[in-house]
Amino acid sequence: MNETNPIVTEADLHAYADGQLAETARARVEAFLADNPDEAALVAEWQAQNTGIKTLFAGYEKAKDTDPQLVTPPRAPSSAPKRWMAAGAALLVFALGAVSGHYGPALLPKPDLQLAGSETLPKQAETAFTVYAAEVRHPVEVFADEEAHLATWLGKRLAVENLKIPDLQSLGFKLVGGRLLPVDGRPGAMFMYENQAGERLTVIVGRNRENRTTSFRFASSGNLETFYWVDGELGYAVTGEVSRETLRGVAEECYRQFPS
Repeated sequence: MNETNPIVTEADLHAYADGQLAETARARVEAFLADNPDEAALVAEWQAQNTGIKTLFAGYEKAKDTDPQLVTPPRAPSSAPKRWMAAGAALLVFALGAVSGHYGPALLPKPDLQLAGSETLPKQAETAFTVYAAEVRHPVEVFADEEAHLATWLGKRLAVENLKIPDLQSLGFKLVGGRLLPVDGRPGAMFMYENQAGERLTVIVGRNRENRTTSFRFASSGNLETFYWVDGELGYAVTGEVSRETLRGVAEECYRQFPS
């Protein structure tokens, strides 16, 4: 942090990025940022993360009748009020846990909290799909006719011994190829598949020591669907503009084939 203006603290910068400063305080921070381009760039990145988080959780803004199924396993019937109270509490805990990595600085006395890899993974997977799935001539760096080389190359970059490229032909998707891409600022892998109708989907693999193991989770952005999960330090995401049922089947097949 630039210390030429000690009046502006890192907590002030977080509050500014989250829009929680009074007008006079905002003017003071804006003057500081005008003289400190490095801090200005950092604040701009936080604001971009804010926007990404809001977009990622836009689908959860309204309650749905099926919401309790996401957090409550089937069990013997009980009183309806208790079931709904438990589901609501669980959803609240999940939402707070998901956003606390970035919004934590405004709520907790630790201004340096960051998003965990499992929370940024679906957005990165959506971005990769949007960028590469539309490509006609260069959707991947290495095509399927060099699958063995692709697996060896990406396995070395991810430090994953004997990296497995999922075989999805039983589900109607044939491997197009893959490429190296950044995931949480580290080397990650993307595998692309296509069915006979020309529909494509991508499988992302990334490594992050801060990952927390999760079960399958779902994210949606318009027509784009993503299933993702974390196993140890490795995170996985399956993304495509296909039905949720189709994508879930692909995610489950990938989970069976990837090493645990």
